[in-house]
Amino acid sequence: MSLKRIGILTSGGDAPGMNAAIRAVVLAAHHHQIEVIGFYHGFNGLVCEEHIVMAESLTLLKVSGIIHLGGTLLRSARCQLMHEEKGLKLAAKTLNEHNIDALVVIGGDGSFSGLLALKHYWSGQMIGIPGTIDNDLDGTDYTIGFATAVNTGIEAIDKIRDTADAFERIFIVELMGRHSGHITFNVGIACAAEQVLSFENFSIEKQSETLQQLATEIAEAKAACHSSYIIVIAENLWPGGAIELAKQLHQHADIECTPCILGHIQRGGSPVAKDRILATKMGVAAVQALIDGKSHVMVAEQDNAMHLIALDEAIKHKKLVSKQLIDAQQNILALTAQTQC
Repeated sequence: MSLKRIGILTSGGDAPGMNAAIRAVVLAAHHHQIEVIGFYHGFNGLVCEEHIVMAESLTLLKVSGIIHLGGTLLRSARCQLMHEEKGLKLAAKTLNEHNIDALVVIGGDGSFSGLLALKHYWSGQMIGIPGTIDNDLDGTDYTIGFATAVNTGIEAIDKIRDTADAFERIFIVELMGRHSGHITFNVGIACAAEQVLSFENFSIEKQSETLQQLATEIAEAKAACHSSYIIVIAENLWPGGAIELAKQLHQHADIECTPCILGHIQRGGSPVAKDRILATKMGVAAVQALIDGKSHVMVAEQDNAMHLIALDEAIKHKKLVSKQLIDAQQNILALTAQTQC
C-alpha cells in the first residue's frame, strides 16, 4: 500500500525545536507527494468530540517561518484518555476517518508509550521523533530541545552568578530534567557551579551525610574568600527541592542560601542551531523510514548518523549521564577546594 497521508502531533512537555521537526516532516512528505494532517493538543486531537476541529492539512505555507519559534505550532498536552481502552479506540477511529496511513508523534517516553498502546487498536505505521528537554530517551545521543534547555540554564545561572558575586551569596538553583541528570550536569559544569547534585551522585539514604558535606565545603570555600557559591540540583532529587535544602542548611549549619527554581523557563525560547539541525534531520529521516515501510520505531541520532530504535527499547530509561562529565565535576570540585584567596 502506498503512503498517501501522514498524521502528526506533538505530545507531552514542549521542547524547543518541535516546530523545526514539524516543518521538516511536512517538507519531506511534500517532496514525495504525501499529505500531512496535523492534530492539535497532542493525543487529545485524536480523542476529541467530532464537532471540535482538532486537525488540519499542513501546507508548505503553514510551516514556513516556524523553524526559529519555540513551543509547537500544533500545541501540546497530556491525554489521560490514552491510558484507557475508550481513548485508544477513539484515537483509532479518528485516524481511520481521516484516512491516515501513518502517524508521527514528537514527544518523550509518555508519548511513545501511547503509541505502543495504540498499536493494538490501529494497524497503521507509527514512528516517534524524540522531542524532550530531558534527553532521557535510550538509543539517541541527544533529543530535540536538550541543547536549548542547557543554554537557557547557562544564561540564567550566569546572571545569578553576577548577583551572587555582588552580594557574596550562596544560591541553590534547581533545574528541570524530571528524573534525569543530563541538564543538571551539563549546566553545572558549563557554569562552574561549586556543587552539582543529581541522581548519579546522590542517594536519599545518604541525605544527612550529604547535608553535612555541603555545610563543610561551603564553610571552607567562604574561609578561602570565595565571593559566591552556587549549588545546582536536579528537580525531584532532594525531598522538598531547593527551598527545603536551603532551609535545612540554615537549620543545620546556620548557612544562608537563596533558592532559585528555574522551572518552565527551560522549555521556552527560540531553539539553538543544534536543535534546529537535529530536528530537521530527524523529521526527514522519519518520513523516509515510513516510505521504507518501517513502523513502531523512534528516529535516533548516534555519532551524527540517523538510526531507528524500537519504541519499547527507547523508553527503558537506561541512558546515563556520561561518566566523563561526572568525573570532570568531581575533579573540578577537588581543585576548587584547594584554591585559596
